Amino acid sequence: MLVQLLLLSSVLLSCIGNGNAGLTSAFVRNEWPSNDIPLDNEAFAVPKGYNAPQQVHITQGDYDGKAVIISWVTPNEPGSNKVRYGLTEGKYDFTAEGTVQNYTFYNYKSGYIHQCLVNGLQYDKKYYYEIGNGDSSRKFWFQTPPEINPDASYKFAIIGDLGQTYNSLSTLEHCMQTGANTILFVGDLSYADRYDNHDVGVRWDSWGRFVERSAAYQPWIWSAGNHEIEYFPHLGEVIPFRNYLHRYPTPYPASKSSSPMWYAMRRASAHIIVLSSYSPYVKYTPQWRWLNQELKRVDREKTPWLIVLMHTPIYNSNDAHFMEGESMRVVFERWFCHYKVDLVFAGHVHAYERSYRISNIRYNISSGTSYPVPDKSAPVYITVGDGGNQEGLAQRFRDPQPDYSAFREASYGHSTLEIKNRTHALYHWNRNDEGKRVPTDSFVLHNQYWWVHSKLLRNYLGNSHRRRKLKKNYLHSVISKISRSHIF
Repeated sequence: MLVQLLLLSSVLLSCIGNGNAGLTSAFVRNEWPSNDIPLDNEAFAVPKGYNAPQQVHITQGDYDGKAVIISWVTPNEPGSNKVRYGLTEGKYDFTAEGTVQNYTFYNYKSGYIHQCLVNGLQYDKKYYYEIGNGDSSRKFWFQTPPEINPDASYKFAIIGDLGQTYNSLSTLEHCMQTGANTILFVGDLSYADRYDNHDVGVRWDSWGRFVERSAAYQPWIWSAGNHEIEYFPHLGEVIPFRNYLHRYPTPYPASKSSSPMWYAMRRASAHIIVLSSYSPYVKYTPQWRWLNQELKRVDREKTPWLIVLMHTPIYNSNDAHFMEGESMRVVFERWFCHYKVDLVFAGHVHAYERSYRISNIRYNISSGTSYPVPDKSAPVYITVGDGGNQEGLAQRFRDPQPDYSAFREASYGHSTLEIKNRTHALYHWNRNDEGKRVPTDSFVLHNQYWWVHSKLLRNYLGNSHRRRKLKKNYLHSVISKISRSHIF
């Protein structure tokens, strides 16, 4: 029975790969105006009450998902920097105290930015929290992830290059409809750098209020893009990422990182690595050294799903930003294949594209083919820079479509990754179509680490003597794990 199950899974999974020619979607997006929503729109509404907390957002606060960092802004004065929280709505048995700061950017002065680490949380619980004082206090909730476990099911949504247009609002609302537990954000947040002088800070504030409807409840895992650099010598602002770093903290010390720009965390059955496309990453730099060590710390027996986030795509067949990720590919692609990364999500290109499992690690400047080839150890590369910002869509794909490209479409949307167990996950890309969420591209993803182990097990079970020696309860446990996969 076990051998039959294994053989059937082998046949079915062998159909998922490079067996089909790539598809360029014929869908033509009927674009809404790619202008930012006016500041007086209700999408940016300021909460009622004097000095009421606004721009509330949470992110994971530790390595294993038992802590959150809660951030908010009070516009008029510092106010309270305490978070009251508990497991019952309206009953707050615990209190955590955070920090408060503000900063200037040219002639803009920020509100008072509060950041509070809430730790020692229980797994798989719904927590209610309250911030602010008196009539101006506000209440929210969040759900902690299940305990670290290889078969823990979990649902992520993936968004990139969001901005604050009506297309952005459509993406955000559609993403909230999916029931995703956590948002993986692949860079380019507010697009405030398209403004000047005082308005740069103003548009950071409006974006914070814009995403609060999701970010105050579901943790957003942040990575930075080129629009967060904000290098403005004409304003005297030459320190990169100042607005971003003041407003969006990350749990980088928990993964032994030296910078909030790159870090890692474990959540449910996933190990998530965030890289910075715009920080030094060549050999011997701090980011390179850190990733070298972090990949060695990944325990696929506990967190079988290995996911990498970055901003600039390594594989991209759009004319926009073509080959901008090539230098990072040269540095890191061999590691991605060696450690069998499952998925690499990127943004930057304002369109959607998914690759087959391919690599170009055999090529160097003196030998080897210079074209990507199928590689079952390689990740699937997915570009989701299609959140809806004011720069509009990247509509010119290169022709012909490269063999490594499985599906591409110039439209707005977001993705979901629903992990079922240690062996399988369901992936969807959802198009924004005239205000509707339309599932457009999907596939079943088999886990890189456990797929290899299942092949080893098949080889082992090929020997009848070994089969007889296996304990009966071990056979039953293996059958149970396989039968729980989505395929069956």
